[in-house]
Amino acid sequence: WYWQKEKREPYVKFMEANYPPGFSYEDFGPLFTAEFFDPNQWADILKASGAKYVVLTSKHHEGFTLWGSKYSWNWNAVDVGPKRDLVAELATSVRNRTDLHFGLYHSLFEWFNPLFLEDATNVFMTRTFPTSKSLPELYEIVTKYQPEIIWSDGDGNAPDTYWNSTGFLAWLYNDSPVRDTVVTNDRWGAGSICTHGGFYTCSDRYNPGHLLPHKWENCMTIDKRSWGYRRNAQLDDYLTTGDLVKQLVETVSCGGNLLMNIGPTHDGRIAVIFEERLRQMGAWLKVNGDAIYGTKPWRAQNDTVTPEVWYTFSPKEGKVNAVFLNWPASGTLELGEPQAKLGETQVQLIGYKEQLKWVALGEKGMVIALPQLTPKQLPCQWGWTLQLTGIN
Repeated sequence: WYWQKEKREPYVKFMEANYPPGFSYEDFGPLFTAEFFDPNQWADILKASGAKYVVLTSKHHEGFTLWGSKYSWNWNAVDVGPKRDLVAELATSVRNRTDLHFGLYHSLFEWFNPLFLEDATNVFMTRTFPTSKSLPELYEIVTKYQPEIIWSDGDGNAPDTYWNSTGFLAWLYNDSPVRDTVVTNDRWGAGSICTHGGFYTCSDRYNPGHLLPHKWENCMTIDKRSWGYRRNAQLDDYLTTGDLVKQLVETVSCGGNLLMNIGPTHDGRIAVIFEERLRQMGAWLKVNGDAIYGTKPWRAQNDTVTPEVWYTFSPKEGKVNAVFLNWPASGTLELGEPQAKLGETQVQLIGYKEQLKWVALGEKGMVIALPQLTPKQLPCQWGWTLQLTGIN
């Protein structure tokens, strides 16, 4: 898009410097080989990350499908490139080896499809493209792979009536093989984002920092500058594990889910830097998962006195979780939101056995004495969780 349509200079120059003259987008097809794609290894990495669901891009805006679609002749992974049904392979591995919910991303429009461009020229009064391409594909992937998440995208500035989104969603929720389990997002036509849908995504990398009245998702990227794999990425371009933990706790405190994107390579690998980030997130969640999984937003999302403290609530246990991202040099942590009660309130650092001592400040909150721990004794490296019981 930046290269062929918008002709942005850095992209045009990159293509000129690294690809032969006259190279077209279609020429990428045979270069997408996936010879190292091992869906079992992917499933094991995803499981180790602590994620509860995974969304694979089944087709992006360039129209190439990762399954052998009947509606994408000679522009799919079974006919061109890998010569494999990548959707089927990953779905099978994820279901056989993990408890993750398997989802599929699907782009409604296609940048350069002549049928879509013709409909756009007709101000979407004709509907050749959705009836012959997009909708048949959606029915195909739901029937064939039974994804539990449909992550729609790319309305091409066309209204939902052009895409017949409500017709498809009515079938999805009432008659499809996944009608009892499926969830969807909010990208089903111009004007539907952040307004209609299952969970709201609102925009890419959406992280409002305050409570929303509707379930939402922060869909963001580990590589700050790209959704895809970049061979020329620098180390600084990747969010650190500390950055990712911060994104996670901010998002969950405000009632959202985090969908963390990685860009695999043309030969089918999850690059080791992405793998390390995912495994480190999993290690963090192994310790602090009680502050994330099955939680609800508390009455306060973040602390009013100490910055970088985020709250969640565990309804089953009746516990308030306070995740603090900076370990204070003083050894004491002041919290302005929870009001402690003598003889009732208990404070526990997750991953540390003993109860912590605290002092009540009345309506101004409480001060907690943190244990003096060596780096080896710390429960984890980034962000720590206090569990509070018996507080107002």
